[in-house]
Amino acid sequence: MFRFKNRTRNFDIRHQHGFTPIAIICFVFLYTPIFTMMAYAFNQGDSIALWEGFSLRWFVSAWENEQVKESALRSLVVAGFASSISTIAATMAALSTTRTKKFRGQNIVYAIINQPLMVPEIVTGVALLIFFALIKSITGYTGLGYLVIAHTAFCIPFAYLPIRARLEGMNLILETAAADLYATPWKTFRRVTFPLLFPGIIAGAMLAFVISLDDVVITELVKSAGQDTLPTYMLGQLRRAITPEINAISTALLGITVLILTLFYLLSRKSE
Repeated sequence: MFRFKNRTRNFDIRHQHGFTPIAIICFVFLYTPIFTMMAYAFNQGDSIALWEGFSLRWFVSAWENEQVKESALRSLVVAGFASSISTIAATMAALSTTRTKKFRGQNIVYAIINQPLMVPEIVTGVALLIFFALIKSITGYTGLGYLVIAHTAFCIPFAYLPIRARLEGMNLILETAAADLYATPWKTFRRVTFPLLFPGIIAGAMLAFVISLDDVVITELVKSAGQDTLPTYMLGQLRRAITPEINAISTALLGITVLILTLFYLLSRKSE
């Protein structure tokens, strides 16, 4: 009688045949258009397809464009408020779902918090458009508050995920010790939980900031007249004429996004 030994082998997609060439092809198709756009942002001429020499002309043009500066400032204001509010809400949600005993309907709570990730963005945008149109007709208010509320609702799950992951990875020994030493729940949170959770909070806030800064669909549907953010301004310009100035703005926005995501990655590694 032959006996076969069961050999357990950890599955690793990187060791599968053809993984490396397929990954390279995917990265080439993904990043070649981006690098092409970045290259033509430094083009001397007006063409986006004909190279006429290196120049920072279009970056200077974008910097001197009042509409670009106004849209960029509006984007930063909306993203700043939305990321701050969504991070606070996400922190409270993460604490309430990780620092309590399991309860019936917990999975439903997770689904509700992460609903913006599961529902197509266009559906969320249309729903917010209809809801805000009703409020506008009643109150007459047409300010930036609608954009802040819409971005906040959309950014909550992006801030929630890293904060919840950080809480689940934290050791409860210090919090238990603080409670044993008669610390109140608020004092335990302020002196123990919050300092340990802070890197996760910052990471969630940066991720929410980037998502809000780059959003187009919800912003395009919710904004009122004269409330263009930088992405919607660029979309409007593309409908008229494509110039290397758009390439320059896109390159600058990409640089800011990459910088923030790099800091997010470093903070996540530090949290781990």
